[in-house]
Amino acid sequence: MTATTLRFELDDLTRPSVHRLLEQHLDDMYATSPAESVHALDLAALRTPEVEFWSVWEGDEVRGTGALKRLSATDAELKSMRTTAQARGAGVGTAMVDHLLGRARSAGYTTLWLETGTEDFFAPARRLYARHGFVECGPFGDYSLDPHSTYMTRAL
Repeated sequence: MTATTLRFELDDLTRPSVHRLLEQHLDDMYATSPAESVHALDLAALRTPEVEFWSVWEGDEVRGTGALKRLSATDAELKSMRTTAQARGAGVGTAMVDHLLGRARSAGYTTLWLETGTEDFFAPARRLYARHGFVECGPFGDYSLDPHSTYMTRAL
């Protein structure tokens, strides 16, 4: 798997393979964090007008997902970042973050935000975001202080 073999699609959230990946994402979030600290979006929330949802494919196999949620004319939140088990460590997450950074810039956003977990399970995600210039910050938007959440931001 190489970045040149990956294809990004603005996804309509109708394919069963994407549904399965999102279900795995939600299952992991609820298995890892207390329910009140899970901020992952379900299918209905991902289908709202303020969310731009992307899937990444290698051939006919989904390898990952990611989304941008509009917070304001200048701010967006990174959501639903997930790679398949077989894609972990192969650069798919990096490719998706790069793709979403480009999409955010082209949409005119000047700041990106994200929330991820504090548990060890989320350490690879926190490292990925830090490598892309995200820094820890306080809660944003509707979030509040939560010992199970790490908040990050980056200017574009």
